[in-house]
Amino acid sequence: MPKPLKHILLCVLCLGTMLVSATMLRQLPIQEDTSNVQPREFEDDFKDAYTSSDYVYEVEKTDGAFTRLVNWAERQIDELFNLGSRKKAGKYLEVFKLIFYGLIIIAVVYFIVRAIMNGEGRWVFGRRSDKKLITHEDVETNIHVVNFEALIAEATSNNDYRLAVRYQYLNMLKKMSNYEIISYDPEKTNLEYTYEIKDDAIRKQFQYASYLYNYIWYGEFMIDSTEYNKASESFNVLLKTIAA
Repeated sequence: MPKPLKHILLCVLCLGTMLVSATMLRQLPIQEDTSNVQPREFEDDFKDAYTSSDYVYEVEKTDGAFTRLVNWAERQIDELFNLGSRKKAGKYLEVFKLIFYGLIIIAVVYFIVRAIMNGEGRWVFGRRSDKKLITHEDVETNIHVVNFEALIAEATSNNDYRLAVRYQYLNMLKKMSNYEIISYDPEKTNLEYTYEIKDDAIRKQFQYASYLYNYIWYGEFMIDSTEYNKASESFNVLLKTIAA
């Protein structure tokens, strides 16, 4: 069958199908809504039932305390500098806030650095602190940086002669180490120091001063000012011998 004829037959078939469908739709019965619908009416005061806060969906925003503070500051800046504009005052306020926050940061950094540097015995800008940064327990391990003269004076002024003898002994070890008579080590014993001393006179004086120290400090022997002066003289004699 030629193609033109096929197209004609298809068109006729489609047209016939559409006509049959339209005829069948016309023959269908029309449904009529017979339900009894009663219109409802609202009472005149129905709106009064919806006036509570539960039915308020748009809440008016109020400025917080910080916003009020900012507004007050802007007004003060505007009046102070006679700017004539809240916008300009706001720009000035932003600059002031940046300066304020910067000062806070600088202060925090300053106190942190000061705390760290004070741990090493110095202030932030390198000035040595006058505070006594080494405790009694740490003196023995830091004898080369300790001012024993000041500690001895403080102990004697408090009538703590036993502690003053301890400082006298550590000061003696410090001076002997400075003159390279001994090699100081807080773990060494008096006997080990004795073997290191080459000079006989110094060795004998050291042994006696060590005996007094052990008896008073480790023996927890309480002494008065007279007894302290006698013990102190033994340390002073040794120091004079070393310096000679």
